[in-house]
Amino acid sequence: MRYFFLLVFALALGSCSKSRETAAAPAEEARPAPPEPPPPAVAPDPRPIIAVFGDSISAGYGLPQGQSFPDDMQKDLDADHLAFHVVNLGISGDTTEGGVSRIDSATSLHPAIVILELGGNDGLRGMPIGSTRANLEKMIAAFQGAGAKVVLAGMTLPPNYGADYIRDFQKIYQDLASKYKLILIPFLMQDAITKDLRYIQPDGIHPTAAGSQIIARTVLKAAHPLLH
Repeated sequence: MRYFFLLVFALALGSCSKSRETAAAPAEEARPAPPEPPPPAVAPDPRPIIAVFGDSISAGYGLPQGQSFPDDMQKDLDADHLAFHVVNLGISGDTTEGGVSRIDSATSLHPAIVILELGGNDGLRGMPIGSTRANLEKMIAAFQGAGAKVVLAGMTLPPNYGADYIRDFQKIYQDLASKYKLILIPFLMQDAITKDLRYIQPDGIHPTAAGSQIIARTVLKAAHPLLH
């Protein structure tokens, strides 16, 4: 026990002695820190933009970052030495009404090509056919007015929504593609929905990473005339 108190006492003396030495030492003049170098300038990407304007299918819902179908489009374009910059404007849960509300931010990018992938959430929520059609038409007109070529990605619905509603829903895309002379993908997920469950997530709606690669090829095949 005595050794313990001696040790504590010695440590205290050392601390006090160090404090006195520190106090006695002349104060050094404070020197200003050298300025940090500015971050390197990032050159703007000069390539024409392909904007993917969509919902959770585009956003890559349920997938690790970098595995959405727009990401795969970029990889395929780069591999084919096609100088386009894919910008993913997908927002999970978005409807055509939401798309209309953010159209200005998309047109401000001045995209050369737009993949318009909206409407699926409208259908799943049973929204009126007329409002979905009107919203898609507003977006198409805005994109074309900004000088973009539009590829319209169609959707369908599960059978429990009824044959009449599904028919009218699918007809929206067909009618608008005809009216505005658009490239139409009748059903964006068609090539990914197979008997092989690797391509669809367990929710039965969203593609897996492998399914996103298939969708990217579907879109690029449809858009091929606009890429050359």
